[in-house]
Amino acid sequence: MKEATIDYALRATWQAVARMYNEEAKNFDSTMAVGFTLLSIDPKTGTPSTALGPKMGMEATSLSRILKSMEEKGLILRKPNPNDGRGVLIYLTDFGLEKRNDSKNTVLQFNEAVKQEVPEEKLKSFFEVTETINKLISDKKMFTKDISNQ
Repeated sequence: MKEATIDYALRATWQAVARMYNEEAKNFDSTMAVGFTLLSIDPKTGTPSTALGPKMGMEATSLSRILKSMEEKGLILRKPNPNDGRGVLIYLTDFGLEKRNDSKNTVLQFNEAVKQEVPEEKLKSFFEVTETINKLISDKKMFTKDISNQ
């Protein structure tokens, strides 16, 4: 390709961020996926297991493997949902809360480093662009006409 496409820039940047987070997570004997899961579980009230996948944009099978691993490491507990006998709530253990703080600090450190290098106005534009892309996708407006002849 002669010029980078928008999807290439998004994908390449996300892959670089994911690699960076995974390298940092190794220092905590963890992975980016576990850190993201820890941050997605409500630390006070727990989170229904059925809400976790959609919240994280993950398939149930991938999430099940991560939750099983987290349970084995003592990061989470599963308890019956008192409001729905069929459901399960995921709670963080004390160790899970500790690891959640590590993940939170890592994300905040990343955000702060970017904010130090990118002016506020450019960050605002970045978020506006990503919001527009997400809206186009959710409204199914991406592939409504043939643009291949342009």
